[in-house]
Amino acid sequence: MKALTIAYVALIRLVRDRSNIFFVFILPIAIIVLIGAQFGGGFDPKLGVVVEPGAGVLGESLVDSLDATEDVVVVLYDSESAALDAVERGNADAAVVIPTDYDSSIRAGEAVTVGFYARPDNRVFETVVQSAVADQSAVIRAAQFAVDNGVAEFDEALVIASDGTSDVSGITVEARTIGESTLPPDLGQFDLGASSQLVLFMFLTGLTGSAAIIETRRLGVASRMLSTPTTAGTVVGGEGLGRFSVVMVQGLYILFATLLLFQVDWGNPLGAALVMITFGAVCAGAAMLMGTLFRNDEQATGVGVILGIGLGALGGCMIPLEFFSDTMQMVAHITPHAWALDAFAVLVREDGTVADILPELAVLTAYAAVLITIAGLRLRRSMTAI
Repeated sequence: MKALTIAYVALIRLVRDRSNIFFVFILPIAIIVLIGAQFGGGFDPKLGVVVEPGAGVLGESLVDSLDATEDVVVVLYDSESAALDAVERGNADAAVVIPTDYDSSIRAGEAVTVGFYARPDNRVFETVVQSAVADQSAVIRAAQFAVDNGVAEFDEALVIASDGTSDVSGITVEARTIGESTLPPDLGQFDLGASSQLVLFMFLTGLTGSAAIIETRRLGVASRMLSTPTTAGTVVGGEGLGRFSVVMVQGLYILFATLLLFQVDWGNPLGAALVMITFGAVCAGAAMLMGTLFRNDEQATGVGVILGIGLGALGGCMIPLEFFSDTMQMVAHITPHAWALDAFAVLVREDGTVADILPELAVLTAYAAVLITIAGLRLRRSMTAI
């Protein structure tokens, strides 16, 4: 019962601190709105283009046609391997390779193939490329008609040709998919930022809240509690439960606010609840440990912000883990953030169940157990030494 009272006091402190109104309740939603606005408004799609040596005037003309496409940014690459690597890493949405014999084959009336590469979720670019090829085909057809009738030379006819109704059958686009989809096709506008900000702010709120533990010791509250029939274990349990309650309030607020305001899909309810509970325990353990490592609350708050943002960035809260290199993804999974985000990704993007996220839950539980054990022992020792 006394442990619950200590936890209740921690929640009261959260509400009474006016700065928390902004940092706990306003800032997370504002960031989610900004991410959603950028994601929903659409990043400028990047189309990587490789013009192999010898592609000629017609190759450059096809690039100009692609570049003229509305809302598409053409990025030139020096080699096919560089363009494909950009697509696989998510730095480009698709890639087009214009072959060396493009110009000469068209002039000779021979078949020519334009290479097209995209992730499975970006096949819409194939239509863009097909349209550009069709437009150029019409111009070439008109130019060839002018040449056949002695009106002008081919290059001159290309310049003046502006109309045509038939495609050149010799130009084809060979489409291939590479890599895996970076994001699911049905991902909502605000879904991308919701889970990452929930994880980020739960951890941040926990670490910055460690200052309350230091203040409890500094003001002699802990010693006064121990002078009553209250054991050190009860005080430690109450502080841990208090940190857990605070981060869960933060997490539940973000979850329900995004659900009601933006209709964010959190996947299986039980699975989402278990991820929040286990990650909340991790945050509580980290907060308790922080509270035993510093002597004043200013230090704890400053280090907590830096550590919280740093680990959040490394764990995928700033940039989706899908855009990390394989090596960086391995490094990211040193943090509990990455495991929590993996679990949410399975629930939301793969329509997973609790059984599907058992590995992630096990890792988060292990993190929590280690942190809470170490923090509990240190906190108990510091209190009994008062």
